[in-house]
Amino acid sequence: MILTVTLNTALDLTYRVPALRPHTSHRVTDLRERPGGKGLNVARVLAALGHEVTVTGFAGGPTGRVVQDLLTGTAGVRDALVPVAGATRRTVAVVDDRTGDTTQLNEPGPVIAPAEWSAFQEAYEELLGGADAVALCGSLPPGVPVGAYALLIRRARAAGVPVLLDTSGEPLRRGVAARPDIVKPNAEELAELTGSHEPPGAVQDARRRGAGSVVASLGPGGLIAATPEGRWRAVPPARIRGNPTGAGDSASAGLLSALVERLPWPERLTRALALSAATVPAPTAGEFDRAVYERLLGRITVTAEVAAA
Repeated sequence: MILTVTLNTALDLTYRVPALRPHTSHRVTDLRERPGGKGLNVARVLAALGHEVTVTGFAGGPTGRVVQDLLTGTAGVRDALVPVAGATRRTVAVVDDRTGDTTQLNEPGPVIAPAEWSAFQEAYEELLGGADAVALCGSLPPGVPVGAYALLIRRARAAGVPVLLDTSGEPLRRGVAARPDIVKPNAEELAELTGSHEPPGAVQDARRRGAGSVVASLGPGGLIAATPEGRWRAVPPARIRGNPTGAGDSASAGLLSALVERLPWPERLTRALALSAATVPAPTAGEFDRAVYERLLGRITVTAEVAAA
C-alpha cells in the first residue's frame, strides 16, 4: 500500500469558459468537481496505475463530505481522512478555451485545532505500519506547525518507510533537512529553497541540504534529477498543449510508483515525465490521457549528465 498525505485537502472545481476577460460576466461551458489537494491527485494517478492507495489528511464540513463521497467512487483508493470541525477548502480553476491558460483561486483551508493535529499524528503512525512508501504533498492549513512535514518524515524514516516530499516555502526547507528519500519541487520552489535559478546546480545544492534525491519539474523543459547514482535530465519529444494543473502531481505519482517497483532512475524519470505530460491534455488534475502516456514512454530522452551526484 502507498500512503498519500494531504493536510490541506480541497474540493477542486474546474470551470471552462470560451475566453476569460477581466471585469465581465462569463458563461461556463463545462464544470467538473473532484477530490483535490496535491496528495489526492497523486493518489488518483497511482490508483490508475494499479497501485493500492490510502489517503489521509483532514476533511470537514459540507465540502469535506463531498470530497469523501467522491473518494468513495474512486477505485483503488481507501479514505482514511481525519475529521475536523472546520470546513475543507475549495479551489477554483478557470480554463480559457481560447488560449488554454488556467487561472487558479485557492482558499486557505480550515484552522486545525491542536487536538485535531494530535489525532492526525496518531492515525498517521498507525497507517505507516502497512505502507510501502508515503507521499507528503501540498500546503499546510492554518494551525498546523510549519515543521509538520519534517516531523512526519522523521516518523516515516523511523518506521523504515521511504518518503517523497512535494511542498514549498518554509515547510519544504524544514522538510528537506529531515532527509526525505525524494524531494520534487518545481523550478520556482527549487530556486526559493536554494537561492539559485540554475537548476543543475540547484538540485545538487538541495541534495546537500539533506534530500536523498531531488527531482525538479522544469515545465516544458522536462525533469532534472540529482540522485545517489548520478545526475539526470529527462526531456519530452515535444510540448503538449492543454491545462498543466496537476502535471507535477502526476510526476510525483510516477516517481513514487517506480520507487516501490524498484525501477532504475532512467525508467523512473521516463514514467514520471510521461505521466506529467499526459496530464496536460486531461480534463482535470489527478487524471492522465493513457494513450498519450503510452506513446510518450518510448519517446522521452533521459541523459546521464554526470557519473555521480
